[in-house]
Amino acid sequence: MKILRKLLIALTTAACLNAQAEGLSADGPYIRYRADGIAQTIRVTSAGQIERTDSARLPPDFRFRVESHDGRYAFDVTLHPIVRPAWKYEAPKKLLVLSDPHGDLHSLVSLLRANGVIGKRLEWRYGKNRLMVIGDVFDRGPDVTQILWLLYKLEAEADETGGSVSFLLGNHEPMVLSNDLRYTDEKYKTLADTLGIEYASLFGPDTELGRWLGTRNTIQVIGTNLFVHAGAGQAFYELNPDIPLVNRETSRMLFRRNKTRKAWSPLHAFLYGSEGPLWYRGLVREKPKYKPCAADTLQMILNRYGVERIIVGHTVQPDISAFYDGRVIGVNVNNRKNREQGLGRGLLIEQGACYVVGDKGKLRQLF
Repeated sequence: MKILRKLLIALTTAACLNAQAEGLSADGPYIRYRADGIAQTIRVTSAGQIERTDSARLPPDFRFRVESHDGRYAFDVTLHPIVRPAWKYEAPKKLLVLSDPHGDLHSLVSLLRANGVIGKRLEWRYGKNRLMVIGDVFDRGPDVTQILWLLYKLEAEADETGGSVSFLLGNHEPMVLSNDLRYTDEKYKTLADTLGIEYASLFGPDTELGRWLGTRNTIQVIGTNLFVHAGAGQAFYELNPDIPLVNRETSRMLFRRNKTRKAWSPLHAFLYGSEGPLWYRGLVREKPKYKPCAADTLQMILNRYGVERIIVGHTVQPDISAFYDGRVIGVNVNNRKNREQGLGRGLLIEQGACYVVGDKGKLRQLF
C-alpha cells in the first residue's frame, strides 16, 4: 500500500505542466477522465499560469478550490455523484428563479446573497426551498467555469437539506459544446489555443462538468410552473412531446455538432431549431418572424402539462415581465445593468404569489 501511494504521488508530481499566456485570469479547474484511467486537472492561477496535473485517480470526495477571475470570490467544491434531476417537483415555500447569468459571477452572487439563498462563504442557506436557473451560464462573461462549479456545489448542499438547485440547458450550452464560440470571452479562446485543443473539449462527456451538463434537463415543472429556456409554441404543441423525452433527447445530442443534431432526426431538428425549447421567442415577441404563440394554443399547452404558467429566459427584457395575463413570465434581464440600477433581476414565487426581486430582496409584487 505504501509503495502504491508513493507511486501515485510520483505520477502526479511528474505530470505537472506549467505554461503562461497573456490575457488569462483565474479559471477552472477542468477535470478530464482519460481512457487510460488518468484524471487530468487543468487550472489557471490568478497570475495567469496554466497548471496541468495528471493523477492516477481522484478519490470520490476529491476537494478543490475555485477562485473568480478577479479574486473577489473563492469557494471549495467536493466531487459528488452525478444524476439527472427529476423533471417534476412539488412547489416549495419559496422558489427563486433567474436565468442567463452568462459568466457574470458577481451579479449572480449578489442576487443569491440578497435573497437568502447563499451565505458569505457562498454556502447554501435556503433550506428546503428551491433555486431555478433557466439556462445560459456560458459565453459573454469571464467566470463561466466558476458559475458552473458553484451550481454544481449548491446542488449537493441543497440536496442535503431537502431543497434543490435546478440548472436547465439554454441555447448557449449546446453552442459552446459544439465549439461555436461567437460569444465566448477571449480568455477562454486563449486558454484553448495555448493548450492546443478545442474549447468545447474542456466540457466533453469525458469531463466532470461535461458529465454534469449532460444530465441537465431542458424542461422542468415545479408546482404549477413550467420552466424552459426559450419557450414553447404551436410547433411544440403539434409535436406533443412528453417532458422526459425532450430532456433525454436534447441531452443525447448535446455534445454533437449542430449540423449533426439537426440531421439526426426530425425530433432533434426541432429540439435544436428556431421553434424548439432552446431558441423559440414567440411567447415574448410579437413580430411575425418569431411566430408568436396564439393565446388559445398557449392555454392548450398549459392544460396538457397541468400547469398555470410558463417561465422563460433567453429573450432579454428591461425588467422581469409578464405576458398573456400572467400565463408567461420572462426573467432574462441585463444582469449587470439591472444590478447597478436597482431593477428586477429574478422572480420569487412564495406561497402562490410572484414577486420581482433584486439586490435588495423583494422589489414589488408582480401578481
